[in-house]
Amino acid sequence: MPPAFAAQPLFAPLEPLLERLQHDGALLEVEPLNALAAERGIVTGSGAQLRFVVPGASGLSYEERIYWLGEVETRPGNWHDGFNALVWLSYPRTKAALNACHHQALAQQQASGNAGRGPLRDALTQFDECGVAVVSSRLDLWQEIRNQHWKEVFWEKRADVQRSLRVFVFGHASFDILRTPRLGLCGKALFLHVDENWLELPAIEQLAAVDARMAQRFTGDVTSYAKPRDFRPLPLMGIPGVTPDNEYPAYYDDQRQFRPLRALPSLPTLHLVVNQPCT
Repeated sequence: MPPAFAAQPLFAPLEPLLERLQHDGALLEVEPLNALAAERGIVTGSGAQLRFVVPGASGLSYEERIYWLGEVETRPGNWHDGFNALVWLSYPRTKAALNACHHQALAQQQASGNAGRGPLRDALTQFDECGVAVVSSRLDLWQEIRNQHWKEVFWEKRADVQRSLRVFVFGHASFDILRTPRLGLCGKALFLHVDENWLELPAIEQLAAVDARMAQRFTGDVTSYAKPRDFRPLPLMGIPGVTPDNEYPAYYDDQRQFRPLRALPSLPTLHLVVNQPCT
């Protein structure tokens, strides 16, 4: 039986795995996670077979250990690490693409003699921890999000959001915090444009398509996400259905979590050529 928090709609991508792996209120050990990874043929950025391992000295950094050895350090019974494992199992292509990007960025830094992490690696880490995909057939809804018109999109266009927009949480830190949500919880979002028919696909097909599309965003030229600010903030507790508190319009007046876009002009209007529909 999955934990009670899994009933919250943002856990939908992980719910089947939580039901399969969860027992007595705690995540199972690395063995069942590894069995699922092997069953699904999941590999890391180098093509190494994915394995979850108890932390220990390897002589490699966290990302390089994943890249070269396929080993993801996972503390038994730790929800943060457990969600990271579940995201690997649910979004394997995107996780592998991020891992490859980390490796490439690190190699470039070492070749240039730069010891710092750099904005690209910071952006990759931020998305890995807090990323979300906003998927919609309505470009105007994404435009409202980009301009941080929170009440307009989540309340005044609430029916449109519920009908034509989906949010897929990717960041494992966000999943961890969503177990006991707190004020101001914010995801870092990218946008995928789809057609109306896509929104009627079975959930498992939608998840696979989102994983494939997100992985493409981090494969090859990733200059669109070269720094953390290239992702758009998304207050997760404002999404309709996430909390009963947001069923009242005054909820969106709280600027502690629904901050307006200040000191910046309105962003340019999007056009359909920006993103292609999922197939």
